[in-house]
Amino acid sequence: MTYSPAISSYCFNKGSRACFGLLAALLLLPFGSFGQQPAAQLRALPVPAGRFLQASVRVGEPLDYELRYEHAPDLEVVFPDSLAAFEPFEYTGKTYFPTRTRNGRSLDRAIYHLRTFRLDAVQRLALPVLVLQGAADTLRLAPPPSSVRLRRTAPPQTTTGLPELRQNLALVPVEPIFNYPYWLAGSLAVLLLLAGGAALFRRRLTRRYQAYKRRKNHGYFLAQFARHVERFELSRSATNVERAVVLWKNYLASLENNELSSFTTREIVTYFENDNDVRKALGATDKVIYGNLQTEDAKEVDRAFQRLRGFAERRYASVGDN
Repeated sequence: MTYSPAISSYCFNKGSRACFGLLAALLLLPFGSFGQQPAAQLRALPVPAGRFLQASVRVGEPLDYELRYEHAPDLEVVFPDSLAAFEPFEYTGKTYFPTRTRNGRSLDRAIYHLRTFRLDAVQRLALPVLVLQGAADTLRLAPPPSSVRLRRTAPPQTTTGLPELRQNLALVPVEPIFNYPYWLAGSLAVLLLLAGGAALFRRRLTRRYQAYKRRKNHGYFLAQFARHVERFELSRSATNVERAVVLWKNYLASLENNELSSFTTREIVTYFENDNDVRKALGATDKVIYGNLQTEDAKEVDRAFQRLRGFAERRYASVGDN
């Protein structure tokens, strides 16, 4: 698009108010009659060319309209802007190209981006250009109308009346959708509740869990100890006595959380403050394990087993009370 030196001269001579009035008239009324257009002048000037860049369009689809005007380099040409009349189309944007002059001819070109929502089968458009003739006269030149055909997507109605509507109130089953946000929120709430409960009742829960483990270990110890005693009664073997004593040491070591299983008989008696049952029971079992087993020793071992089991039950009860 070219700009006239005459407009600058006019603004300089008349002042800013007159210049603003001229520019407002050019922008707001680009296609009105700014002055009498002599027929001789219109015939002398070349006619612009306008065309659609596609032959058909759907409702609402983008549509491009190209406007070209080839003229003498000294002409001042103004192309339509967004305020022009684009009916029956809607203006969505434009693309201007710089004026190109070759071999004494200038070419102005612009592409207007439009769309239509009218249902006319054929729609036409002819965008005019303005040629400025000094500060007091403007010529309006319109190209031949260009047409575009509306491409329909629905078949035309053959009847004038509305189609008959059929009522259908049957419910259609809808597949339920897994509600991920609610499930995630619920899971997070449950985790927070469990974490809060664990932090609040941790000591009590720990104590109850430890009591449960002690009860399970005590039951296991009594069952295994009774099995070793039964095997000793059947075989009178020193090996069963040794296994029963080792089981007793390991149980008390885990019950009181110490290294009692590696203690000697004297160290165990000292650890339990010279308890009478521990001293007599371990003395009898050591006599069987490290000496010769006699008939009277077997009876003493039976009493030793009772003392060891009774002492383990007393220690279990004392630990459970703490």
